[in-house]
Amino acid sequence: MQYLDKLVEIEKKYDELTSQLSDPRVLADPSLYQKAARASAELRDSVEKYREWKGTQKSLVQTEALLRESSSDPEMKALAHEELVQLQKRAAQVEDELRVLLLPRDPNDEKNVVLEIRAGTGGDEATLFAQEMFRLYSRYAESQGWRVEVLSNSVSGIGGLKEVIALIEGRSVYGRLKYESGVHRVQRVPATEQQGRIHTSAITVAVLPEADEVEIQVDPKDIRIDTFCSSGPGGQSVNTTYSAVRITHLPSGTIVSCQDEKSQIKNRAKAMRVLRSRLYEMKLQEQQKQIGDERRAQIGSGDRSEKIRTYNFPQNRVTDHRIGLTLHQLDRVMDGKLGDIIDALVAYYEAKKLKGGDDEAPPLAVPA
Repeated sequence: MQYLDKLVEIEKKYDELTSQLSDPRVLADPSLYQKAARASAELRDSVEKYREWKGTQKSLVQTEALLRESSSDPEMKALAHEELVQLQKRAAQVEDELRVLLLPRDPNDEKNVVLEIRAGTGGDEATLFAQEMFRLYSRYAESQGWRVEVLSNSVSGIGGLKEVIALIEGRSVYGRLKYESGVHRVQRVPATEQQGRIHTSAITVAVLPEADEVEIQVDPKDIRIDTFCSSGPGGQSVNTTYSAVRITHLPSGTIVSCQDEKSQIKNRAKAMRVLRSRLYEMKLQEQQKQIGDERRAQIGSGDRSEKIRTYNFPQNRVTDHRIGLTLHQLDRVMDGKLGDIIDALVAYYEAKKLKGGDDEAPPLAVPA
């Protein structure tokens, strides 16, 4: 098999990292432990699949030997032949899966993410949909064992969300959610509509990999920090202390606000996490432009025409326009069952990498 030497080296490195994670010196240093744990997690899937491949190869050798030995027993020979065919199919499948795992990995795939959802066109209806989409991602995160922490939010007068920024922590969060960035369009009859007409609204979703302090170092001279009293819906005062924080990054003009905590120190720490992630995203985009690599889809202005996905409530239909995927299971998707869509997106872009081409995505035939 191709890449055998590379897989042997990966397994050796994984075993070394496993030993490091039980080393008292590494356990005593949180930064070293985190680095080793992250490196181990990045290799785990490849090593487990390689070990599965080695197991299938061993079984193939044993079954081929059994087939030769049972030449005088027709029944045993038929059973051995049937098992051999199944093992050959599985071995080929495992090899394909290994090729995908050995593709150049996005170094950000294992990172936590900063999720930003903003209401776009559609007024109050867009804020209600933004709230439902945040619920969707929160439920999906829960199903994956991830932790969601709201960093800041702005509530509309009817209880929707004008904007929400949240940190999602867990394993491979960015790798699973990175294709969610873009404009999401909703088509439905709003609760306030008297004549039953279908309205179209839109929200923007941005998924940013959380940047470590070592990756993005913010010079204190480059930021201005303002404090103010946090407020609730309609601008009403929530508390009289200056606990809310607004950080302005002067060189880029990036502004981040956080008022979710009662503590100014905690709000400042949260705002800095968001700021680093936004600056990191800007840095990645600059690099991608320079090397001509495929660019991450931009979230655009929030206009209805700049859509990556449409949620049609009357037809219980969700369509991802990038890969031609349509599911008539919108109710399940809105309840956080997002796995089928994410799996299809990941499979499509992995297949493109294997081909090394930029062909248009063919429509996917998915049962209703």
